[in-house]
Amino acid sequence: MKFVIVSGGVISGIGKGVIGLLFKTRGLRVSAIKIDPYMNIDAGTMSPLEHGEVFVLDDGGEVDLDLGNYERYLNVTLTRENNITTGKIYSAVIERERKGDYLGKTVQVVPHITNAIQDWIERVARIPVDSSGEEPDVCIVELGGTVGDIESAPFVEALRQFQFRVGPDNFALIHVSLVPVVNGEQKTKPTQVAVRDLRGLGLMPDIVACRCTHKLEKPTTDKISMFCHVGPDQVLVVHDLSSIYHVPLLLDQQKIVEQLSKKLKLDTLSVGPPALATGAALWNDWRNLTNTHDRMFESVNIALVGKYTHLKDSYMSVIKSLEHSALRCQRKLNISWVEATDLEPDAAENSRVNFHKAWHEVCSADGILVPGGFGVRGTEGMIAACKWARENKVPYLGICLGLQIAVIEYARNVLGIKDQAIVDILVSLLEANTHLDAHSEELVPEPPANPLIVFMPEVSKTHLGGTMRLGLRPTIFQDDSEWSKLRKLYGGVEAVHERHRHRYEVNPEFVPELEKAGLTFVGKDDKGERMEILELKSHPYFVGTQYHPEYLSRVLNPSKPYLGFIAASSGTLGDIIDL
Repeated sequence: MKFVIVSGGVISGIGKGVIGLLFKTRGLRVSAIKIDPYMNIDAGTMSPLEHGEVFVLDDGGEVDLDLGNYERYLNVTLTRENNITTGKIYSAVIERERKGDYLGKTVQVVPHITNAIQDWIERVARIPVDSSGEEPDVCIVELGGTVGDIESAPFVEALRQFQFRVGPDNFALIHVSLVPVVNGEQKTKPTQVAVRDLRGLGLMPDIVACRCTHKLEKPTTDKISMFCHVGPDQVLVVHDLSSIYHVPLLLDQQKIVEQLSKKLKLDTLSVGPPALATGAALWNDWRNLTNTHDRMFESVNIALVGKYTHLKDSYMSVIKSLEHSALRCQRKLNISWVEATDLEPDAAENSRVNFHKAWHEVCSADGILVPGGFGVRGTEGMIAACKWARENKVPYLGICLGLQIAVIEYARNVLGIKDQAIVDILVSLLEANTHLDAHSEELVPEPPANPLIVFMPEVSKTHLGGTMRLGLRPTIFQDDSEWSKLRKLYGGVEAVHERHRHRYEVNPEFVPELEKAGLTFVGKDDKGERMEILELKSHPYFVGTQYHPEYLSRVLNPSKPYLGFIAASSGTLGDIIDL
């Protein structure tokens, strides 16, 4: 097993998944581990506005968004154990101490915590992650945070020891740094200081990967080489490019794999002709993808109506799924970030500029997307955007909360489950705790007696971490759904398996009335009790999924709901399926 450790800061544009992709093009099997030094057991209870998106795996693990990048680039299936946190390590060590496994010894950070970290890495790195079912050849281990952070110290020490455990031929270290440009001069001091601190902790980088707006000038490379104790050919740069998908080509031109091959003696690994052919085909497909990107001239404009738009990383998988689909449809993707609260009447009173700007973005978009989220804030703006899409035949995709929003909107404005318009009386309704309109149990302080959207009975209301409906679950297409655009996109299959993350669902008591009015639930769970996919037959593309299809989207194999959405928004859906 070969280990490639990546340390440094989280620098945009130097993807650890990209390095793994280049290994795969050489026919190697690759796994990945992300170390997050925070005390949380997992990312499940973190606000998207603080930590970015929570990514969900097949086994229901709620993990750091970087694992999504690994899966997308490497086309692998990881587990919750591929994400190590301080909370997980300390919990495991404390549990062993309570059992008496340490035989009365004083339990300390060194050696007990550091040994637990090393054992975890070595064990998880060997778990098969692809369809071959075989042990990986290489494991990329990303150390989150920056060297010198107090919470990272046990992990840095563990990795210092780990290099001797696995041997020098099986351990390589890439340190990622930033080279800022100030008044036209490329500054190397931040990189020098970071590498000096790293060496002081007992770790010597084999490659220094620099992020800079421009190519590194030769004096810059020479200075980093001299003061960081690496050769000039071991100083690599990722400068600004037309897209992130060009980064593998850039790093390949700088021979990063050849550099790592020397250190890790990769030529000693046995790679058969089938694996080499598969790697070559992957590289050819990737080069074609980037060539397609460079030749795209037509655009598709998508309004993303969300509640965490101030931090774009909150929707990382959604963005990537849209990008994958736009590449397949040969369209340049333009995303208009619409804060849902700006679409609500109160916004017009507080800021007419934001209100009219937000509605301009929605009304001029080729497609409208409402992604997942929690809580009441912004939901009335989402409902208004959904109504616009439905009435004006604009392609609509609702994910998780977006499906529930579509159900509420349809019940209010088509079935007429209301006494008067919610936008006119929302404040008085909530203050009076009377509920005259179709609504969700999640979104009002005193839930109505028979809400459209209900809290799932098996889900805990007191413990939030890891208690949602999580992970890979089946969705069964109903017998009368042959007409479904989404089913056709999936290839006409009877069932699909997608990843879930939700606490609320459509109340099945309302389903007959909704379907009678034209809102069809073409996909349900394996018991036929939970509504998984909704669709409007009389609409160019009006689709909602309770699951999160973005979690399984891949660069070369886009998510089908997103692909259909982008194709419909760009007027090319008929080129993909038979309408």
